Amino acid sequence: MVELTRKQREIERRTGEILRVAKPILVREGFHALSMDRVAADMEYAKGTIYNHFPHKEEIVLALAVQSMELRRKLFEFSAAFADNSRSRMMAIGVACEFYTHHCQEDFVIEQWMRNHSVWEKSSHQRQNLIRQCEAQCMAIVSGIVRDGVAEGSLLVPAGMTNEEFVFGFWAITFGSQILTASSPSLPALGVHDPTRALRIHCATMLNGFEWRPIMNLSEYLSRSERLASDLMPRLHTLRDQHQQTQV
Repeated sequence: MVELTRKQREIERRTGEILRVAKPILVREGFHALSMDRVAADMEYAKGTIYNHFPHKEEIVLALAVQSMELRRKLFEFSAAFADNSRSRMMAIGVACEFYTHHCQEDFVIEQWMRNHSVWEKSSHQRQNLIRQCEAQCMAIVSGIVRDGVAEGSLLVPAGMTNEEFVFGFWAITFGSQILTASSPSLPALGVHDPTRALRIHCATMLNGFEWRPIMNLSEYLSRSERLASDLMPRLHTLRDQHQQTQV
């Protein structure tokens, strides 16, 4: 491990301080409220000091997103090793997604800002590549579970579909549902009173539809999901807290 010089440690410290100040502004007030002037004023620094670390606020957003996606990766990695067979491991990933949405709300919001076209287009290729690496790591964890399912004979991925394309369907329904849950206060008025349960039912139907064994009826699936959530949640809270401490 290469030891950082005093100057490098100071740069890292100040970069982290900038991100800590910028994060609540972005999450609570939105992208338009975030500015280099605002960050400098809140830190009581000259604006030029902020520009020494970030050329514009879009870079700050992506730097925050890298931290958030690293947390998601840690949650996925832990959950993927938690259960005893590939289908249950995929269900555990679902629990990790639920945890991230409900108990890491600031990070979930930051990821959505990162995906804003104007933010992404103005950010540097270096930051974009870091985001791509984070996404690739998460995809590798989940597609690895699919690969294990195929290897153990409990799953047959349809011909012509890659493992990553298989995962994409679950990613789309999960991420889309969670965005709607987080941003649509009118869901109960539309008849959706328990979006988590509704999402689990859709995932159960998809898993059974692909004949990913062991096949579970809906009652079994929901019960198993509850048990996984009960066992996993305390550990995920600890993992999240440890991650946040490293950002201080």
